[in-house]
This record gives sequence, C-alpha cells and structure tokens, in this order.
Amino acid sequence: MNGPIAEGGKHGAGKHGGGKHGGGKRGPGAEGRKLSRSFGWLALLGTLLVIAGVIGLIYTGVATLTSMLLFGWLLLIGGLVGLAHAIESRGTNYFWLGVVVAALNLAAGVVVIRHPEGTAEALTMFAALLFLTGGVFRLVGSVVVRGPQMGWTLLQGAFGLLLGLLVLFDWPHSSLYVLGVFFSLALLFDGLGLIAIGIGGRRIVSLVSDRLDVPGPTTDSPPKAPENGQK
Repeated sequence: MNGPIAEGGKHGAGKHGGGKHGGGKRGPGAEGRKLSRSFGWLALLGTLLVIAGVIGLIYTGVATLTSMLLFGWLLLIGGLVGLAHAIESRGTNYFWLGVVVAALNLAAGVVVIRHPEGTAEALTMFAALLFLTGGVFRLVGSVVVRGPQMGWTLLQGAFGLLLGLLVLFDWPHSSLYVLGVFFSLALLFDGLGLIAIGIGGRRIVSLVSDRLDVPGPTTDSPPKAPENGQK
C-alpha cells in the first residue's frame, strides 16, 4: 500500500512542480506583450512624425517658422542647463567658460525667438554656402584623386553645387521654404524609420513568443501498477 501511495504522491508532486514550471512560462509571454506594445507605440510615434513631415512639406513657410522657434527654445533650454552646470562647478577653471557659453546660448535663443525670419535668412545663406563649398570640393577632389567612386562623387558634387546656386539666386525668398523643406524631410524620414523599426520589432516579438508558447515533450511517466503479490 505504501508503495503505490508514495508513487502517486511523487507523481502528484511532479505534476504540481510542472504546474509551477508552466506558470513560470507566463513571464516570457508577458514580456513579449510588453515589448510588442512598446514597438507599437514606436510605430505610432513614427506615424505622427510622417504626418507632421507631410504637413510641413505642404506648408513650408509654417514649417520654417516652427523650426526656427524650436531652434530658439532649444538654445534657451541648453543655455539654462549650461548655466546650472557652471554654477555647480564654481570654483573650478570650467566656471567662467561655462558661464560664457551659457550666456551665448541664451542670447542666441532670445534673438532667434524674437526674429525668426531674419534667423531663417541667415541660416539659409549659410546652408547655400555650405552646399556650394561642399560641391566644389567634391568636384575638384574627384577629378584630382580619380578613385573608383569618381562618377558618384562627381554626381554628388554637381548636385550640391546646383542646389547651392539655386538657393543663393533665390535668396532671401528661398529662406521661406528651404529650412522648412529640410525640417519636414527630416521628420518624414525619421518617422518612416520608426515605423519600420516598430513593425519589424513586433513581428520578431510575435515569432519569438509563438516559439516559446509551443509546448515541449512531457517527461513525466504514468505510475506503474503494483505487480501481483507485491505488498
């Protein structure tokens, strides 16, 4: 009698332990759902950025002013944070340098917020000069070096030179849309990248969760019946 009861008790304990082990499998599933929701929020943020980018491409003037205001507020916040760090490091050689940099950021932020149109004109002129110099250097460098990527470098240089000339010839009117177009394109491509990461991440999490949910082979064996004559 003791043998079968002991075996049955052991088997019951094995089942109980298996239940605990099966309950432990809920952890990866819960983590998978949490990761899937996180990737879903990432895809939603990317969708919002794509919508903002498309709207900015339609209303380039508004996008330009918006980017200037954001730039100004970022300068102000950076100046305040830099000033706080400088105050914390008073008594060191970094103090006066931090104060000067913070003051410059604060002053630039105030100027950008109060005069967004003039700031946009100055930055557009700076961007046009960058395109021009970059295009010229690429063209000259590709002709002098004559490397394996000569054709691609020539194309990049010609495109940069042409873009710089177009922006410069239409200045200051080009300042109404150039920065807005760049800002909107950045939002659009960043949003598409976030959408791709979110959708791809959710697919990977779903595949891993499905593999974890597949039940494995059972190792428990049924209890043996007592033989004839066994007590």
